[in-house]
Amino acid sequence: MPSDRLPSAAACSLHDAGEDWDAIRVPRSVGLAAMAILGTRCGAVVEDSASSAVYFFTPVGTEDEWDVENTRAIGFGSVVTIPPARRVEGPGVHWRMCPGEDGWLTDPQALEAALGDAFGPRVGAEHATGASA
Repeated sequence: MPSDRLPSAAACSLHDAGEDWDAIRVPRSVGLAAMAILGTRCGAVVEDSASSAVYFFTPVGTEDEWDVENTRAIGFGSVVTIPPARRVEGPGVHWRMCPGEDGWLTDPQALEAALGDAFGPRVGAEHATGASA
């Protein structure tokens, strides 16, 4: 069995990031809002109810450029737990959005925009670019 597919107690497997995809870890509530904003532009999403996070899959190399607060880019050297295809409900790791015919990936720029909308405006952000008196 390849080392990137180690079975777990929940019949999930660990997959190396940075080979076929990078992943973006997002707090669950924000991730679910971003999924709704993305609609049909959303690729596969895994939810880990134990850590209250969701994982979006993006093209390899996204980790190098990713800089969105309160999220974590996961690339080469890290692993992500992938549930079996049939597992679409928790508890535990499950698919929130199964990979479709278009594959696993979400466009990172669309994801960044959706996360910006989902996180909402930051307190004081309207004054950050204004000149001081």
